[in-house]
Amino acid sequence: MEDVFAYIISLGAAVMMPVIFTVLGVCIGIRLGDALKAGLKVGVGFVGLSIVTALLTSALGPALNSVVDIYHLQLHVFDMGWPAAAAVAYNTAVGALIIPVCLGVNILMLLTKTTRTVNIDLWNYWHFAFIGAVIYFASGSLAWGFFGAIVCYIITLILADMTAKKFQGYYKDMDGISIPQPFCAGFVPFAWAINKWLDKIPGINRLEIDAEGMKKKFGLLGEPLFLGVIVGVAIGCLTCTSWAEIVDKIPYILGLGIKMGAVMELIPRVTVLFIEGLKPISDATRSLIARKFKGAEGLNIGMSPALVIGNPTTLVVSLLLIPVTLLLAVVLPGNQFLPLASLAGMFYVFPLVLPFTKGNVLKTFIIGLVVMALGLYLVTNVAPWFTLAAKDVYAVTGDGAVAIPDGFAGGSLDFASSPLAWVIFQCVHGLKWIGTGLLIAGTMAMMWWNRVLIVRNQRAMEAAKSTKIQSEE
Repeated sequence: MEDVFAYIISLGAAVMMPVIFTVLGVCIGIRLGDALKAGLKVGVGFVGLSIVTALLTSALGPALNSVVDIYHLQLHVFDMGWPAAAAVAYNTAVGALIIPVCLGVNILMLLTKTTRTVNIDLWNYWHFAFIGAVIYFASGSLAWGFFGAIVCYIITLILADMTAKKFQGYYKDMDGISIPQPFCAGFVPFAWAINKWLDKIPGINRLEIDAEGMKKKFGLLGEPLFLGVIVGVAIGCLTCTSWAEIVDKIPYILGLGIKMGAVMELIPRVTVLFIEGLKPISDATRSLIARKFKGAEGLNIGMSPALVIGNPTTLVVSLLLIPVTLLLAVVLPGNQFLPLASLAGMFYVFPLVLPFTKGNVLKTFIIGLVVMALGLYLVTNVAPWFTLAAKDVYAVTGDGAVAIPDGFAGGSLDFASSPLAWVIFQCVHGLKWIGTGLLIAGTMAMMWWNRVLIVRNQRAMEAAKSTKIQSEE
């Protein structure tokens, strides 16, 4: 079983998603050619996104490493990046069975009407395996590892349901889609609470500045493309120790600016492919459900947040937070994590934040600032147990991607900085049986409330349909 799922995961999202979408498309009645075309567009979208992300990492990584060396920024938690975190998650006993276990939980929740999300974002199941693996190595119990992963999965599906309406209302062409990724879902309570608080502050509550508004107000300066160039040039200048060196490195500095600008411009264009591939599958799924399954209206397809990271507000705020997060890592007392490889994942903080801020750049930036400051501490706190998992995987597989330098602990901003992951870990490992009891009670309460909302919505839809039929008669 471990070998089978290790092989499937090794294919990567770019191969897995076209296969999944093609098979799904044929099963719901789409012609093979159309289903294959839709699946290939999604796969090409993942390839394009990987290329753009690699461009960002390859351009920004050496520059930030130079800044670290120049200013002697030595912290003791090594940033392994999300690929290493995913490798650790999937190469543990929890990760080997995470896909069938979570799919089974998803089916059970659909049957009991405790969720309306069908999570087909299989590649990002590594997030659930990650929290399970960390708990497994901290407790020494495989059962506790699976318990943590399953609880995280259940809570994520419920949060995907609860945010689906807002998500679909804010993003265009996303009808029938929800985001069941725990990294994004973990920031939903912060988005809701901080946005409510900001709405009560005079001045800020009337300040409506979205990315389009920035373009109108600041012209070229408000364009994500131009902001990317400016930030890239600024980071390039920080790699120099004198004005003479800046003059000597002008080609490099300008090149870094152009590459950062290219990332800001290319990501929205790439994400269009996801939408083009997703739309026929989504439309056909909703049509099939409406025809074949009475009372099943309202089901959502759980997809990767990569669909919407091309939003201009996400791009602008992520870009501004990259240098700010680096500064926070240095100045925050007690933090030991220096994010470098993980900074490319900054875009994934905001897919479920923007529906609450309605794309307001200032509110989104403040929320991002708070969760990134908190995230640095969470990564530092979980690092010792993540290091245990990484060293075990390296000893078994010899995978150089998960190797940790001597004298360092390992960490990653991706998911390790999620409040959801940290709360589950602390409840199971820190508070033991008391925390576990609280976690079970809280999860059961969320399931019950979600079922109440689902049943209530279903009855309202049936009543509306009945009224419509009677009026037509």
